[in-house]
Amino acid sequence: MIAPTLTTARLTLSPPRLSDFGDSMTMWADPLVVKHVGGRAFTEEESWTRLMRARGLWDLLGFGYWAVRETATGRYVGEVGFADLRRELEPSLYGLPEMGWVLAAWSHGQGFGTEAVGAGLAWIDQALAPEVVPCIIDVENAASLALAAKMGFVIKTHATYKGSPIVVMERRRR
Repeated sequence: MIAPTLTTARLTLSPPRLSDFGDSMTMWADPLVVKHVGGRAFTEEESWTRLMRARGLWDLLGFGYWAVRETATGRYVGEVGFADLRRELEPSLYGLPEMGWVLAAWSHGQGFGTEAVGAGLAWIDQALAPEVVPCIIDVENAASLALAAKMGFVIKTHATYKGSPIVVMERRRR
């Protein structure tokens, strides 16, 4: 599948490109950004693997991640999308389009998360209409927990993933 480009009032969500790598790597190396995503800066290799995975998901699964940029300036805002990561997690999320998002520190608190996540959810509702879209969030990530709730996700359970406590949330089709 060719990944669509989505637009909102302020953002453009595009399939990841090679030209996104520098901005993505910088974001994933920022301690503020990764505080609730593993807790350590990602290496160049890990960031490269994330970029390749984000792009490849579209061909394999028909959904994936977008690189998010501020339309007016072209500034890198972050990454939003869906994946089936086959996580070793109970409850299992296998086969489900698990939603995820990460935003560059400079963009926090400006409503970009609401816009980008909303655009992604609107796309998947229309394109694939899954019964359930799950997400997992670190229990201490208050901003992401609030964003998920705002977007219609509800807590399904608490779990542990890679030794860290998380909240498993889900959004059911309306």
